[in-house]
Amino acid sequence: MNSEQFQQAVLTWFDQYGRKDLPWQHPITPYRVWLSEVMLQQTQVSTVIPYFERFVATFPTVHQLAEAELDQVLHLWTGLGYYARARNLHKAARQLVEQRDGEFPDTLEAMESLPGVGRSTAGAILSIAQGVPTPILDGNVKRVLARYRAIEGWPGRSAVLKQLWQLSEHYTPQHRCADYTQAMMDLGATLCRRGKPDCQRCPLRSDCIALAQGNPQDYPGSKPKKELPKRQCRMLLLRDPRGRVLLRQRPPTGIWGGLWSFPQFDELQPWEPWLLEHCQQHADPQPLSPLVHTFSHFQLRIEPLLIEGVELDDRRVAEASECWYDLESPPQLGLAAPVERLLQQLPR
Repeated sequence: MNSEQFQQAVLTWFDQYGRKDLPWQHPITPYRVWLSEVMLQQTQVSTVIPYFERFVATFPTVHQLAEAELDQVLHLWTGLGYYARARNLHKAARQLVEQRDGEFPDTLEAMESLPGVGRSTAGAILSIAQGVPTPILDGNVKRVLARYRAIEGWPGRSAVLKQLWQLSEHYTPQHRCADYTQAMMDLGATLCRRGKPDCQRCPLRSDCIALAQGNPQDYPGSKPKKELPKRQCRMLLLRDPRGRVLLRQRPPTGIWGGLWSFPQFDELQPWEPWLLEHCQQHADPQPLSPLVHTFSHFQLRIEPLLIEGVELDDRRVAEASECWYDLESPPQLGLAAPVERLLQQLPR
């Protein structure tokens, strides 16, 4: 089928089966679409919905997001992962308010200048929220196009990605671009799934080359397998006589940038001297069950030590970007996922 037939098949399917009741669709605004698109990066819709609803309830406008403290933003993001997204949201909100009085750009180049906004996210905001015909290429759209035209190879390779962008540009219509963009994402999420594609219900099945070959599951190509490096660390869960736990804020960049965590020591880094220097009084360390946290590029084994009865100088705590975390009345802080799990396991 030609491009017009392709577009019509996708839009006809969308009119009958597309998702039209997602929270960011009522109402559709550049702000809400932007939030949803950033949250949906490498995250499923079902996971994103409660986070999105809490986020917009707290920050209904880009101005309120820009005025917020980063800790408050990271607190609402806790558990969603890939925390650089939250930091970039906050930066972009402030940039929009300072430079554009909160108005979103209407060109691809200007939209891509926002922190954390790449070409596909920019295209989704422009097409869905502003009606500007702009191609997108998120994971769902990559899968649909790679199977439809049997594009071989992993999309992380530049040559493969270039082919997919060319196809996305070719098929994006000038009219009903918002519906078409949503339709392509829905098609990949609901029918052209990664594991078990429902090819018989797909509106593109008559011309899908991968289906004709009988191997749609082979497209797109997988990322070359590479064993994740393994690292270890020790985390000290220091608890004072009131039951509060010491947390310290991590540097603004890097792993868990800006989040709050326990004092952490790498595998070969001795922790005993630090404990002797900072904690004159404390009970003997109690090893807790280790846990493993997997990042995109390495796996971290965390060995927690619970140390009760710790007394510290409160002035030193404040000066060191540390705080006492009250388990009964927790402050609104952004927490790394393993930290939140360990806090929940501590006896009250």
